[in-house]
Amino acid sequence: MSGRHGGSSGCASRGAGERRGVAADTAATDGALDRGRQLFGRRAWVDARAELSAADREAPLAPDDLERLATAAYLAGSHEESVELWERVHRELLRAGESLRAVRCASWLVFVLLNGGQIARSGGWLARARRLLDNGRRDCPELGYVLVPAALLRAVEGDWAGAHAIASQAAEIGERFGEIDLVTLARNVQGRALIGQRRVVEGMAVLDEAMVAVTADEVSSMVAGAVYCSVIEACQQVFDVRRAQEWTAALTHWCDSQPQLVPFTGDCWLHRAEIMQLRGAWSDALEAAERAAERLLRRRKAAVGVAFYQQGELHRLRGAFARAEEAYAQASRWGREPQPGLARLRLAQGQLDAAKAAIRRALHGVSDRVTRSRLLPAFVEVMCAGGDVGAARAAADELSRLADELGAPLLRALATHARGAVLLGEGDAAGALAALRQAWTAWQELEAPYEAARARVLIGLACRQLGDEEAAAMELDAAQWAFGQLGAAPDLARAQGLTRSAVAEPAHGLTARELEVLRLVATGKTNRTIATDLFLSEKTVARHVSNIFAKLGLSSRAAATAYAYEHDLL
Repeated sequence: MSGRHGGSSGCASRGAGERRGVAADTAATDGALDRGRQLFGRRAWVDARAELSAADREAPLAPDDLERLATAAYLAGSHEESVELWERVHRELLRAGESLRAVRCASWLVFVLLNGGQIARSGGWLARARRLLDNGRRDCPELGYVLVPAALLRAVEGDWAGAHAIASQAAEIGERFGEIDLVTLARNVQGRALIGQRRVVEGMAVLDEAMVAVTADEVSSMVAGAVYCSVIEACQQVFDVRRAQEWTAALTHWCDSQPQLVPFTGDCWLHRAEIMQLRGAWSDALEAAERAAERLLRRRKAAVGVAFYQQGELHRLRGAFARAEEAYAQASRWGREPQPGLARLRLAQGQLDAAKAAIRRALHGVSDRVTRSRLLPAFVEVMCAGGDVGAARAAADELSRLADELGAPLLRALATHARGAVLLGEGDAAGALAALRQAWTAWQELEAPYEAARARVLIGLACRQLGDEEAAAMELDAAQWAFGQLGAAPDLARAQGLTRSAVAEPAHGLTARELEVLRLVATGKTNRTIATDLFLSEKTVARHVSNIFAKLGLSSRAAATAYAYEHDLL
């Protein structure tokens, strides 16, 4: 919603206007009002708010300067103060007979309320704005500014076709009247609506178009921040890592250029944490997630739950299980489902039944394909660990179908990795090896070192099943090195355990796999735990144990343990 301050056309300055300052206003003096105007032009939002507030206390500000103050208050993080100021501007413009400017201010108020999650209140102001425009019968740019939040509300309700139609009408109005803020806002809703209709390629192209104006600094700061965050969220929704990384870098630069900016910065830190985690910079990612939580908590935004979940993931990966558990609990308190992270934590803690129950519950009844795509890889992992290869196969097949629909490289990598794990559990080592090598290549291309190392562990196990112990040892060694570099303590310990149990000497007629199982039996592990360690089904492990007893003439696990110690098989 555009229009320069100091004129009569609108309630928010464009980015270029903010940058140039307020040359059209009265010459600068030492007064609070002029200092506030200059600070506003330099995007020093906290200082501008302080000076303009001081000037308002000396003498009530005119609508143009009240608009500046309302904008500065919002961008300085004073949400409720901003709402009160927009309401005040709206009333004064109505008293002055400037109904169209009053509509614009009402539209900005709707924007602020929606960003604060106040849906009912924003709906009331939207209805008032429409009434002032004779229920949409007036052809003017203000109508477009009313249509954009109407389209957003349709999107919130899941009416993607309706949201797209209304946003398209708003974009047409914006183009006709040369309103770049309006066009950018409308294009953002259009793109998100197309993605909601599963027209991902079209939707991302529209969002890229919206970002042209944002990165060129052609729009106001309120519009820029909102569109940045929306587009990055859309990239993550469709697993488009490369776009998310590119726009996150741009958002970071934009936020850094405004040190006093408060809204959008928490989201920025959160997006940075997610990218850093994928890239393997876990210490930096944890710091970013903590900063995101601090910023989002200050504004009481629900997204703080995502920030706590992110912290939980990083603690889990590094082996700080108690801290991970607390972070997941915090995420849950803020409304963020702590799955699949919590199920993976239970698996790492050896609580297989709890992990299975948690991931089954999380997936049950979920129809949204994005949510299912995030849960299915963990479901495959847990079911394979529990020996339920049939359930894992069904989940891996569904994940492959979703990857084909969305076409995102990250989702394809997840699906291929899951398929390889299932094939390994089914005993098809050759098929597993082909899939897992493909997954490893995909993870390398995505610059995801942790996932690549996990793929190498499974590749090593597949090589071992094929009898190539030398290749298995090399793969496990490479995975250990990567886990060590990352600080992935639980994965490192597991990979080391697999290496220690991998000596492939023939002993007393036992195969390499039987010798491996005997060594694990001798450490006191149950068949279920052995199956988890070796990515086998419990039934397969039971068969190996039976063969060991038969070949060695033993009748119990205690006897097998004693035999292993007596013959230095450990």
